[in-house]
Amino acid sequence: MRARAQALENSHLDFEQLPAFSKIEPRQIRPAIESIIAQNRQAIDDLARQQEFCWDSLPKPLSLLEDRLNKAWSPVRHLNSVKFEDALRVAYNDCLPLLSEYSTEVSQNRKLFQGYCAIAKSDTFADLAPAQKKAIEDSIRHFRLGGVNLEGEQRGRYQQLQKDLSELESSFENNLLDATQSWQKLLDDDNQLQGLPEYALDMLQQLAEKKNHPGYRLTLDMPCYLAVITHADNRELRREIYEAYSTRASDQGFTDKKWDNAPNMLNIVTKRQEKARLLGFSNYAEYSLETKMAQSVDQVLEFLHDLAQRSREAAISEVQERQVFAESQGFDGELEAWDTAYYNEKLKQHRYQISESDLKPYFSDHQVIDGLFKIVKILYRVDIKLADEPADVWDPAVRFYQIIDASGETLGRFYLDLYARENKRGGAWMDECINRHRIDGNTQTPVAYLTCNLTPPLGNDPALFTHDEVITLFHEFGHGLHHMLTKIDVPDVAGINGVEWDAVELPSQFMENFCWQKEALNLFARHYQSGEKLPDVLFEKMTSAKTFQSALQMLRQIEFALFDIRLHQQADLTSAAQIQEILDQVRDEIAVVKTPANNRFQNGFAHIFAGGYAAGY
Repeated sequence: MRARAQALENSHLDFEQLPAFSKIEPRQIRPAIESIIAQNRQAIDDLARQQEFCWDSLPKPLSLLEDRLNKAWSPVRHLNSVKFEDALRVAYNDCLPLLSEYSTEVSQNRKLFQGYCAIAKSDTFADLAPAQKKAIEDSIRHFRLGGVNLEGEQRGRYQQLQKDLSELESSFENNLLDATQSWQKLLDDDNQLQGLPEYALDMLQQLAEKKNHPGYRLTLDMPCYLAVITHADNRELRREIYEAYSTRASDQGFTDKKWDNAPNMLNIVTKRQEKARLLGFSNYAEYSLETKMAQSVDQVLEFLHDLAQRSREAAISEVQERQVFAESQGFDGELEAWDTAYYNEKLKQHRYQISESDLKPYFSDHQVIDGLFKIVKILYRVDIKLADEPADVWDPAVRFYQIIDASGETLGRFYLDLYARENKRGGAWMDECINRHRIDGNTQTPVAYLTCNLTPPLGNDPALFTHDEVITLFHEFGHGLHHMLTKIDVPDVAGINGVEWDAVELPSQFMENFCWQKEALNLFARHYQSGEKLPDVLFEKMTSAKTFQSALQMLRQIEFALFDIRLHQQADLTSAAQIQEILDQVRDEIAVVKTPANNRFQNGFAHIFAGGYAAGY
């Protein structure tokens, strides 16, 4: 009774329901997390005092404790990404040291570690289910990578490093968001916006209306940025928005220097290296690969260099072709970074007689979502519909769905947050809200967050997506299906858990394929006004253009990956300037186009500095 009464006082402690986002008050967050951690610590002490260990006496109850904490923290973590406000950020950051300290305590608890090892060596281990065995083996590795074998000062130092890293990575992401949101350009008329398609002009007008401005408003949110950099005839405008975007959170360009991520980057990398060395690794890259499919840093480097070599000749040809085409259109001089997307689009239109504006009317939001659900039904024999149980959401545009099998059983549920808006972190991602778990004979249904930053609806019309945006949605939905359609009842290895991060992309990339299949497109690619299916001639043009500039795109990704792995090989960085030097060296080897000197891509590379992909991009 006391636990339930406490839950009613603080929605953060109510684990019987979906997150009550509208009731989350920043002042409640820390007390709730402190309370759960304190209760978990007491329970862990009790578990560690056991004389004999088995699945039901250690891994199972420990997973329940972790599940309880996750269900309290997951909504806070998510809300901090999709609906930023100052008080929430303070509360979120206030909890990071608590969570880091607790997590490190658990991973360094030798009694627990010895208990897992005892189970792995016991006669009953062979009788466990494959998922249980995998969970135990992964946990033993997690203990070792968490510093369970460290002694004395090293043990305390590891704990401090973990705490510091959680705060530094959060600071990196906050700086990037603040810098991105701080830039805007207001225009009274469309004189500088020649070349932009009508949908883009409507979008910029709508952005202006939200700020009570009569004209047009440009921001660095991806739909706006891509529209301007790709279509604006005004070269100076393209340059302005390119430089604003590529210098975010740095000491260059417009950015307030208080958001410069250079100190964060240096501290993050040096502390990661120190952590890796404490655990006996030569560098953080070696540490990272312990949980990947790749066997060694040398194997990764060899693979990337081989791929770059195979792509380079084609990429050089693509650059030359673009330059020649631009000159045929009257351009004088060498193309700069703010010219490439513009002339790419012009060249693609010239060669294939197709543009994104031709395709967008066939990719309205409701039709795309409906078609995605139909494809999933064909593939997996499940139905997706708006959930019977209403959900408390963080924005009116968010929808809550459930996945149902042929027998009517709910397999999973998910929040779908599609559109770009202010105070929302950029990018697209799937995250866990609730994990699948078998508890006392009952299955806990998994719940996912599916988040994108796609073009929002304009006026009374539905949102119209580019084909790339459709691919992004299908990609993230693949991650969501991986999480929600799992049949594994052990949360440590259910869904995306326990999967190597260089393998976890398989379901998402599998789903991308259906954005290119005519049979699949016929289910959703229909004109939003006439209902006409995507014409065969447009489909043929679209697929013909599929590999346009693909060698350049490949080299770009290899550049990022090489920078990431090399950066995390460096054991003795002493200045942020060395980070730039590593990136410049990679570009000298890999890139076939020049990057402007003031470009600070790395200051916004959240995948590796804040997103969990370090030495794994």
